[in-house]
Amino acid sequence: MSDSLKRSLGLFDATSIVAGSMIGSGIFIVTSAMARDIGSAGWILVLWLLTGFITITAALSYGELASMMPKAGGQYVYIQRAYGRLVSFLYGWAVFTVIQTGVIAAVAVAFAKYTSVFFPELNTVFSTTLGFTLTYAQLVSISCILFLTFINSRGVKNGKNIQLLFTSAKLIALFALIVLGFAIGFRSGMLAENFTHMWEASRTEIAKDGSAFATSLTGFALIGAMGATLINPLFSSDAWNNVTFIAGEIKDPVKNIPRSLFLGTLIVTIIYVLANVAYMALLPIKGSPGATDAMGQGIMFASNDRIGTAAASIIFGNSATYLMAALIMISTFGCNNGLILSGARLFYAMAKDGLFLKKAEEVNDKQVPAKAMWFQCVWACILCVSGQYGQLLTYSTFVSLLFYMLTIAGIFILRKKEPNTERPYKVIGYPIIPILYILITAAISIDLIYYKPGETLWGIGIVLVGIPVYFLTSSKKVESTDDGN
Repeated sequence: MSDSLKRSLGLFDATSIVAGSMIGSGIFIVTSAMARDIGSAGWILVLWLLTGFITITAALSYGELASMMPKAGGQYVYIQRAYGRLVSFLYGWAVFTVIQTGVIAAVAVAFAKYTSVFFPELNTVFSTTLGFTLTYAQLVSISCILFLTFINSRGVKNGKNIQLLFTSAKLIALFALIVLGFAIGFRSGMLAENFTHMWEASRTEIAKDGSAFATSLTGFALIGAMGATLINPLFSSDAWNNVTFIAGEIKDPVKNIPRSLFLGTLIVTIIYVLANVAYMALLPIKGSPGATDAMGQGIMFASNDRIGTAAASIIFGNSATYLMAALIMISTFGCNNGLILSGARLFYAMAKDGLFLKKAEEVNDKQVPAKAMWFQCVWACILCVSGQYGQLLTYSTFVSLLFYMLTIAGIFILRKKEPNTERPYKVIGYPIIPILYILITAAISIDLIYYKPGETLWGIGIVLVGIPVYFLTSSKKVESTDDGN
């Protein structure tokens, strides 16, 4: 049995993993919350464009680090090289406790939620053991994680094929939604109506009597509201860095990882912006929370925030609910496949350094780190049962931003510490591009701390808990690393 990973993924596979890991359920939901927060077609599109710019600049910056260190573990490896073992452990700790496993759990729950559209009985409670309310839908979410973990543990080719199939399916479906949305929406004049007062921003809330009231936003109030709601498109665009975790299995990683990061993030950015324009071509921005039809509810008050379903109902009528449920099932299933495939490689790299459970460094006869994958699976399933995945998503998005910023700052550190290290790819526009990313992300983080202190402080707290964990086990880890295990 080989103790190393096999390089079997090409550029197309890597790009599919970037795009497939990014596109989950967010694009079909979060625009409703954004509409309530800022109520402006123009500013909503600005935020999606800004998210794309942030993501692409980060991807371009990561390309330099990936070309320097084309190893399994990706971001974890970059952080350790720049900052040392403690900081890299804290990143791995955050990835295992909330970032990766929390997202896997939430995406699996979203898959089960939309499966219940076809099988409503899945929402039935069958147990309240130990204070947890368990439904059949939760069993479906756990089964989804178990199934994808098993498939990926049987070889990277299986995971690759699933990723290509489901990424292709959801891209085709999204393009169909965009094209049909434009075709129908332009004839209706809805897009022109939404763009008539496209820069008039307002925050809309629901009063106790069920009516909606809006507060105009200008100046710093508008900037603050935009910064706070920016977490919605950022969450929808996250997980692009997962491809770096599997660098040990990508052919010619020095070239293919930077290229896949750029291509994948660019493709998803274009799709997300066009999808939002399609929503605005089909539905009014503003609506009434008491309305019973999609046009009356508008983007702002789409039923259960299912903006994708509301838009599709204008195109397909009553069958839209089932069509969109099927699309989101495809989207979330493919998204989770990419997350499960890539996340385990980070824990494998940590274990090789003595910073994770020793068994996680073992590679099975299919040349994949199956035990690391199953450790990830168990914790993600526990999060599905705990019911805390929604909060974990909020924490994890903020924590992800902090580590993205830290990682990109590492480019400057490594250029100073290791000026002679070979860099086959250097970030375009250095130092402007990485500085821009750091400044924008720092501003967003400060804004989130101010407007959402509870969620952000919990996120920081989860990371800080890793410090005593590291020191309580560090002597054992160092000893393990020194003896070659």
